Amino acid sequence: QLQASGGGLVQAGGSLRLSCAASGRTFSSYVMGWFRQAPGKDREFVASISWSGSSTYYADSVKGRFTISRDNTKNTVYLQMNSLKPEDTAVYYCAAVRQFTAQPTGNIGEYDYWGQGTLVTVSS
Repeated sequence: QLQASGGGLVQAGGSLRLSCAASGRTFSSYVMGWFRQAPGKDREFVASISWSGSSTYYADSVKGRFTISRDNTKNTVYLQMNSLKPEDTAVYYCAAVRQFTAQPTGNIGEYDYWGQGTLVTVSS
């Protein structure tokens, strides 16, 4: 089970930190990722992190503004979002890759477990 939290309403230029808590199994050996889906659009990749946290990968649209991290002792993944823009408004989902893979990935088809999503709204 993956439980995302931390969404809310923020003004453009503001910051939010999303959390994704895993339960029921240990996700410390899984690649984890964040995706988002805006109204009327397909779900898109945001950021991914290797099981150890040593490697990360970002969509170009968030590079330099968002930071993904993880704390395997707490079975939790984070997404720190800075300099938020109205176009960042979406439901944000965390996900996990079940099959062991060394590198983070932006391929949505590789993710097996999904959280329920948390809404981020950025006002202009």
